[in-house]
Amino acid sequence: MADTSPTVRRRRLAAELRRLRKESGLTSEYVAQQVGLAQSWMSRVESGRQGIRLNDLRVLLDIYHVPVEQREELMTLARQSRQRGWWHSYGDAIPEWFQVRIGLEAEATRLRSYTVELIPGLLQTADYYRRLLISQYPTSGTNDIERMIDFRLARQERLVGNESQDLSFIINEACLHRLRADPETSGGQLARLTELTELPNVDLRVLPFSAGIHPGIDGGFVLLGFAPPDPDVVYIEYRRNSLFLEDSTQVESYNCVYRELHEASLSREETHAFLTGFAKSAAG
Repeated sequence: MADTSPTVRRRRLAAELRRLRKESGLTSEYVAQQVGLAQSWMSRVESGRQGIRLNDLRVLLDIYHVPVEQREELMTLARQSRQRGWWHSYGDAIPEWFQVRIGLEAEATRLRSYTVELIPGLLQTADYYRRLLISQYPTSGTNDIERMIDFRLARQERLVGNESQDLSFIINEACLHRLRADPETSGGQLARLTELTELPNVDLRVLPFSAGIHPGIDGGFVLLGFAPPDPDVVYIEYRRNSLFLEDSTQVESYNCVYRELHEASLSREETHAFLTGFAKSAAG
């Protein structure tokens, strides 16, 4: 999260271009016509889903009558947004839909995660993740799987291994029982989770079954927090796709859910004791 992320730069540029267009009193359809491109292109650029060529940016800045000093700032931002992130060296080991998450994660100041069925990716051991990959991608070769594992471990080192990061995880007790059913990976993964409860930068808690019905019953999510002026983001992952929510009302709704889940979860000390006991029970 200490890296300079091209994804965050593109997102910041998109927000600024939206602001400039609205202040100019122009519609996205009109501006797209002036550039000579489709309105859908304008929508993708202003949402940060697509980068923008420097020549096209110059045309937009002319249309918006942007002053020289601000133009140079935006051009620099556009150049930075076109740079390749550290994760690109892993090629197609990272799905395109997941690369946005990695890019945002690289510059987030805070990460909060709630998971229902699986141990969070940032906390998974290589053996646990390998088991998941084999079940999800049964036709993938060994080399492809090992590349995906290498990437995940590198990602963990950059985030979990950096004590300056602010990481918070709530895992549903169901995650542990699913883990228990796979003795080949459960021992190492439970030991890893127990170790993580002792890290100063990681707040790991278990949401026990005894919590009953709770606001996270709909499924897991990740909250990525950023320093101003970048707004926070909610990340929701599906089987082979993902969704990002940036609307402030929606983000605050998930913030409220996370706070309630946090209150319903075991404390850090209770979580450590729970995991220790669970590991002994699973081993026995």
